[in-house]
Amino acid sequence: MAESIILIGAFALVFAVLMLGLPIFVGFLMIELVGVLYIFGFSGAGMLTNSIQSAATSQSLVAIPMFILMGEILFRSGAVGVLFDSVDKLIGGLRGRLYFLTVILSTVFGAISGSAAAVAAMLGKSLIPNMLERGYDKRMSATLVMAGASLAPIIPPSILVIIIGSIANVSIAGLLIAGILPGLMIATICAVWIKVMISRKPQLAPDTNLETHGLGEKCIAFLLMLPFTMVIFSVMGLILLGVATPTESAATGVMGAIACAAIYRKFTVRILLEAIGSTVMISTTILVIIISSVFFGQLLAFSGATSALIGFVAGLEVNPLVVLLLILGVSFVACMFIDPTPYLLITVPILDPIVSTIGFDPIWFWLLYLITLTLGTISPPFGFTMFTLRAAASEHLSMGEIYSSAWPAVLIIVAGMILIIAFPPIATWLPSFL
Repeated sequence: MAESIILIGAFALVFAVLMLGLPIFVGFLMIELVGVLYIFGFSGAGMLTNSIQSAATSQSLVAIPMFILMGEILFRSGAVGVLFDSVDKLIGGLRGRLYFLTVILSTVFGAISGSAAAVAAMLGKSLIPNMLERGYDKRMSATLVMAGASLAPIIPPSILVIIIGSIANVSIAGLLIAGILPGLMIATICAVWIKVMISRKPQLAPDTNLETHGLGEKCIAFLLMLPFTMVIFSVMGLILLGVATPTESAATGVMGAIACAAIYRKFTVRILLEAIGSTVMISTTILVIIISSVFFGQLLAFSGATSALIGFVAGLEVNPLVVLLLILGVSFVACMFIDPTPYLLITVPILDPIVSTIGFDPIWFWLLYLITLTLGTISPPFGFTMFTLRAAASEHLSMGEIYSSAWPAVLIIVAGMILIIAFPPIATWLPSFL
């Protein structure tokens, strides 16, 4: 009974801090200080400092600022503009090409930034106005931007994957690789959905003069895309080959991004300094939150709350699939209202022992969990990716139009999740080669 009160009280305090608008790490540290004094007294202060020191010096966390810096360099240098033009030329003669261009660019930009909000903002500013000017359907365009933006945290490199792997002590390389096939599968579902919708309602893609490009232009466009393959290989290729760890591949990714920007003659020392400054600000916030979250999980374990929860779940005489759907359902609803990062920092330490007790494959479960958190951000009423798109395309899309566009995107992602649940090798096959 006491353990249940501690668990409920901890959750209540964390969410109260979030509702008050305080930084999440402040909430964690306040709760941890109160918890240490309540359970151990002043003698527990050393435990708190040792935990902070241990978490702060974890080598796996070095990948976070590296991946952020890689994305910052590519975006700030304008190198992604070259990619945008090249992809557009390669698919120039396809009906509804801007829909397909949205999916392709979402996939590639997701692999660069790892942020759904960043991808939604970029496409909302650059692609949505172009699509509407050419007579493309508003709601379908917004649906594809949101569905495509949801690929960013799934397709590696992903900051959320590193956070989950660090807290749950799961192979970060395995989790990164696991997102490749599901991400490509969901992108394929988007493409199939586009074809079906256009075949049923041709007016959704009113391409009267399909722009085509000669073979020479397409060859040049393809060659201009090659530097980006160098960036992708320097990250995922080296991990798959077993040459580098995620931390080492993050460093090679930064070098690849610098080389890519330099090849396009868009790299300057000023851009590098601005990218480093932004990276320091973002990664410092993330690392402080992770450090405080690690001890939050340890404190729950010391209090007996975690073992009580494990005992409760183990005693449930229900199918493990029911438990899985319950966890994913609660997480989906929660992330409609709050940012996925603080939510996963609160829940991962609690869910980790439950996953081990039930016997779920950790790579498979945590990937589904990650997709669910992302799904919540594009779901009404308060998914923050929707509001990001609204801010980026405020002159073209109303909030009501974005709300109505969100549900088809949700169904596309859910279809992908059903396939992953039914066929786990979609998530576990590639990691099995590591």
